[in-house]
Amino acid sequence: MKVLVAYASRYGATKGIAEFIGARLAQKGIQAEVRDVRGLDGPGDVDASVIGSALYMFRWMKDAKRFVSRNREALASRPVWLFSSGPVGTKTTDAKGRDLLEASGPRELGELREMLNPRDHRVFFGAFDGSRLRGTDGLFYRMARRSKEARESMPEGDYRNWKAIEAWADEIAQALTA
Repeated sequence: MKVLVAYASRYGATKGIAEFIGARLAQKGIQAEVRDVRGLDGPGDVDASVIGSALYMFRWMKDAKRFVSRNREALASRPVWLFSSGPVGTKTTDAKGRDLLEASGPRELGELREMLNPRDHRVFFGAFDGSRLRGTDGLFYRMARRSKEARESMPEGDYRNWKAIEAWADEIAQALTA
């Protein structure tokens, strides 16, 4: 059994999740190839795929959307799982009282489901280190940090829930080896 774990990550948190999933699948006896979508022409000769993207403004990164769109037929012809990485902080609900992971997106999830018919989609908390931001991202961040509300909405730290990610990877492994 060979699985592609493809990801789109801007600052490395989503890459870390993909690498963790790949390592966990390997522990379960599944050959996992972890790759950045920017270096992929297609899924290759695999039995299944796990595809993830960082979320920005409730949307998947363009590289991830392009990869899925270009390869929709090949991806949809075998089992596929999707994940998103994005919200940061310790709050589990948004201002409207909704589960933060469910409310976080991606906005194009319906389109992704229609294209790929994935077995599952999960949103995981991400990580944020403002010192790594460069260019316009860094400038926007430094300006926004002047506001208490902005500081509270973009708390720095690693909020990835490794137990939840491990449990999901185990579900994928179980589905693939059943």
